[in-house]
Amino acid sequence: MRAVAWLFDGYVPTQHWYRTLKFFTLSIAVCCAACTGLPTSAGRRQFADTLAAQKQWHGSLLYVEKFQLMAYMPNALAPTASLTIYIEGDGLAWITGARVSRDPTPSDPVALRLALAQPEGAAAYLGRPCQYVDAVASNCSSRYWTQARFSSDVVEATDMAIESLKKRFGARHLTLVGYSGGGAVAALVAGKRRDVDRLITVAGNLNPVAWVGLHHLAPLTGSLNPADNVNRLRGVAQRHLVGGRDENITPELVRSFAALFPESERPRVTVVPGFDHRCCWVEQWPLLWRNINARTE
Repeated sequence: MRAVAWLFDGYVPTQHWYRTLKFFTLSIAVCCAACTGLPTSAGRRQFADTLAAQKQWHGSLLYVEKFQLMAYMPNALAPTASLTIYIEGDGLAWITGARVSRDPTPSDPVALRLALAQPEGAAAYLGRPCQYVDAVASNCSSRYWTQARFSSDVVEATDMAIESLKKRFGARHLTLVGYSGGGAVAALVAGKRRDVDRLITVAGNLNPVAWVGLHHLAPLTGSLNPADNVNRLRGVAQRHLVGGRDENITPELVRSFAALFPESERPRVTVVPGFDHRCCWVEQWPLLWRNINARTE
C-alpha cells in the first residue's frame, strides 16, 4: 500500500494521469476493498489526540483569520527562549486519483510524531489549515488542500498561529521543521519572519513548480513557491533532509532548491540512504535531531 500512501500525500492528478493509470486506480480500489478502509475524520482526529496524550501533550485550536489551526503542545508549558515548531504535511488531500478528500486531516500525522520524538528542547506541533476540523461546517474550501495549499492565505494563517504559539511558550527564537508539503509552508513563513533561527525540512516540497513538472501534474494555481523567494531565506540557517529512496520528493528536487542560493550560502542537504517519503523518519528522529544539533552526520 506504499504507492497509495504516496498518492495521498500531496499528489495532484491530471487528466493524462487518469487515463494512463486507469489500471493502477482499479488496483487501488481492489486493495482497499480487501482492507478495513480509510479511518473516519473523527478516527483520524482521535488518533492524533491519542498520540499526543501518550506523551502528556494536548490539542488546542488556534483561531486565526478565516481558519482554525490545530496545535499540539505539552500539558505543562515552561518558559523557553527557543521553541521548535513542526508543521504537518498535506495530509489526506485525495481519496483516489480522481476524488478529492472532504477532510485533509492526515491518517498518519508524521510531523506530529516527529515533534513527539524530539529528544530534548521545547517543541510544539501545528496542523495545516482545514485539518482536524469539520471542513464543511468551517466553510473550508478544498482548494486549501489542493491547488492553493501554499497560498498567501495559508501562509498568513500559519504565520499568525506560530506567533500565538511563540507567545504561549514565551519564546524569542524559533526553529521551524516542515514535513513534506509542510516544508514549503515552513520555508514561506520563515521568509516572512525575523525570529526564525533555523529552517529544517524533512522530505520537504521546497519547489512545488519543479515538483509538479517532475510528476506531470496540474499546476498548483494560487500557491506560492519557496524557490521564488530564496533571497528572503538568506541568513537563515537551513538543513534539508531527504530520503535516498524517496520517489515523491526526490533528492534532486531538494538539491535543486539549495542550488538557487549563492555557493557560499548554500543550505546543507542530507540524503539519508534507505529512507523514502515516510520511512524511517520518526523511528530515527532522535538520532537525526542530535546529529543536526551537533552539526555532524
